[in-house]
Amino acid sequence: MDSEVEAGLRTRIINEVMQRAEGNGGFLTRHELLEWTVDGRKLPVIDYSRGIRNPADFGSTLSIVSSAGGPYDDVESPDDGLLHYAYRDGDPWTGDNRKLRTALETGMPLILFRKETPGVLTPVAPVYVVDDEPENRAFIIALDEAFRFMPRGRDMTEDQRRYALRLAKQRLHQPAFRTRVLVAYESHCAVCELRHASLLDAAHIIADGDPRGRPTVTNGLAMCKIHHAAFDQQMLGVTPDYEVRIAKSLLDEIDGPMLKFGLQAMDGRRIWVPSRRSDRPDPELLADRWKAFAPGI
Repeated sequence: MDSEVEAGLRTRIINEVMQRAEGNGGFLTRHELLEWTVDGRKLPVIDYSRGIRNPADFGSTLSIVSSAGGPYDDVESPDDGLLHYAYRDGDPWTGDNRKLRTALETGMPLILFRKETPGVLTPVAPVYVVDDEPENRAFIIALDEAFRFMPRGRDMTEDQRRYALRLAKQRLHQPAFRTRVLVAYESHCAVCELRHASLLDAAHIIADGDPRGRPTVTNGLAMCKIHHAAFDQQMLGVTPDYEVRIAKSLLDEIDGPMLKFGLQAMDGRRIWVPSRRSDRPDPELLADRWKAFAPGI
């Protein structure tokens, strides 16, 4: 395929994948990605059995899949937010590795899929192959094209390092957390049970800036955007035994239907929780959060 034609098709696929994922709550299923079509022609976006997708008529890799505990040692650096993506099996200069190296040489964008739960993947795109480390049998994947032209590792300035880590949090960690939480809650708002995934967020019980604010499902609540905002502003609280409370200041207000039905009517409701007990909100974390809210009742 001509490189300009491939570049245009690649950009189109990336945009369509990200748009469809956002409409679904930030993630896509393995089945959707394997059955992907372009202009009526089937063109899977992931591979059936491998963690790398190299369409036969593409000059370079289209997508890679990274998952914790997988067969390869794909590791995200805690120092700069870059992903060390291990060489695939076989000769490092041929096969799958060759097309990843071509992506490095040409600067073609890829899609990174994070496998958070079985059959569910979070797309992060565009990402770029920015370096090759034969001594470590790994390619370096970055979340911004700028890293193709920036120093890496110990040569990065402190400002560049902070930028890279902030980018990893925004484009990698937050979407992954959202996927895990929305999948656990079956795309329900815990407060009002709204089931429009594109209108749902993953709210942290303990803020992610706190040492205890780990990006785990038990530290999260699926919430629609209005209830998430109210939760963050301490206008809405959740007790350790899963009851919603609305701040007294809001209960005393008189306003339009959103206040009456969207917030005031939620007072005293029990939240909708995941069917798996291991995914339900941690009562101890809710108790800590509740201490900050309770004075507003």
